[in-house]
Amino acid sequence: MSTEEINIEELESNYSEQEALRREKLLELQAQGKDPFDVYKVERTHMSTEIKDNFEALEEKTVTVAGRIMSKRGQGKVVFSDIQDRDGKIQLFLKIDVVGEENLKAYKNFDLGDWVAATGEVFKTKTGEVSIRVAEFQLISKSLKPLPEKWHGLKDPDLRYRQREVDMISNPEVKEIFKKRATILKSVREFLDNRGFIEIETPMLSPIAGGASARPFITHHNALDIDMYLRIAPELYLKRAIVAGLERVYDMGRTFRNEGMSVRHNPEFTMIELYQAFADYNDMMEICENLIATVCEKVNGTTKVTYQGTEIDFKPPFRRISMVDAVREYAGVDFNEIKTDEEAQKIAKEKNLEFKKDLKYVTKGEVLNMLFEEYAEEHLIQPTFVYDYPVEISPLTKKKRGNEAFTERFEGFVYGREICNAYSELNDPIVQRERFKQQEKERELGDDEAYVIDEEFMSALETGMPPTGGLGIGIDRLIMFLTDSASIRDVIMFPTMKPLK
Repeated sequence: MSTEEINIEELESNYSEQEALRREKLLELQAQGKDPFDVYKVERTHMSTEIKDNFEALEEKTVTVAGRIMSKRGQGKVVFSDIQDRDGKIQLFLKIDVVGEENLKAYKNFDLGDWVAATGEVFKTKTGEVSIRVAEFQLISKSLKPLPEKWHGLKDPDLRYRQREVDMISNPEVKEIFKKRATILKSVREFLDNRGFIEIETPMLSPIAGGASARPFITHHNALDIDMYLRIAPELYLKRAIVAGLERVYDMGRTFRNEGMSVRHNPEFTMIELYQAFADYNDMMEICENLIATVCEKVNGTTKVTYQGTEIDFKPPFRRISMVDAVREYAGVDFNEIKTDEEAQKIAKEKNLEFKKDLKYVTKGEVLNMLFEEYAEEHLIQPTFVYDYPVEISPLTKKKRGNEAFTERFEGFVYGREICNAYSELNDPIVQRERFKQQEKERELGDDEAYVIDEEFMSALETGMPPTGGLGIGIDRLIMFLTDSASIRDVIMFPTMKPLK
């Protein structure tokens, strides 16, 4: 196809002016037999950072680099150009008496965003910048869409999350978050593997949505003609692995909850649940605080982080406070002095607390928990374990030794946000069935997030589960703190977004 055959007006009718011009250039290259999409492989020898870090050893040595064109400068007989690879940027130096007049002209005609491979000698410019004196180069992919404006980048939050690939091209610090995320996931696994835990994979699809109080996503299995649920927690399957005798297990992966979206919530998120036989919730506190501290030090070099302007120290031991003491401290209500549900309901009315069911069915423990959420959570800035939760809101947890109104459960809070949940796991199948039946009554009263009975889990529990401690940690929230990210969407590469019309 000749240049004359290219109808630029027709291109512009379907694309923006810049996109049309880029497509015109592509057609010209293809007409010349230089189609960049015909390149299948590049024999790259070095990364940008590797060359800069080892300049003395590589000076005047020939290397081949590849990356995206981020800038072009110069005119006449010399062109300076920055290309960006996975690790960073490096400058290309192209001179007319080395690459030739036609090739220099061709490079000048490349667009920002195009991908090139270049071979040449490593040297330093007069300003001291490590560069490649290019001897030959090749266009290896054509960018048909322009990058965001050079100096302002991609700033609109909705576009950044929706076009994450462009976000990372324009904002290198975003790429660093996801590199750090990978290190965090690896470090979590190393910590647990070194303690004798094994990673197992539990089903993503289940005939029952169990293991947590949450609204599930529902799908349909055509061959079996049954509704199935994306997992809201791996808990019940992991406990069956404990019954099997594996003793220390964990699953880290995606979990799905059909609920609202906010800076702290995404419908699919990453969490880890781990279970250890012959342990209780005190052991889970020790594992949790040491895991977080170890991972923080691994990725940041210290247990201290600055989150949204506030210094947070993850050095163990974390602060510990019972829910009753937290409510007394922050809400001014002492539940040691409240004996009946009716007394608690009166306080709930005075405090204008709202529940999913009629107030006359609300228990003392439910009021305590609501007061904690409304008055105490926001004050828990430094890492804090809040322990001994009411039995009514902890259906999978053993009762507290010495006080059966509570359970051996704790949640961890940082910056006023829940980051983990742990129990001394209930292993009495008779009591567990009673708890599930109470949850069924809660569903009848309007709580569509209450548990349903999982008979396969009950069968496993009746086979016999040893005393066990269990812990769940919200990995995305942990990564938010370790990367100073304000929103959960900042640490999920492709967060859930409302489709564009």
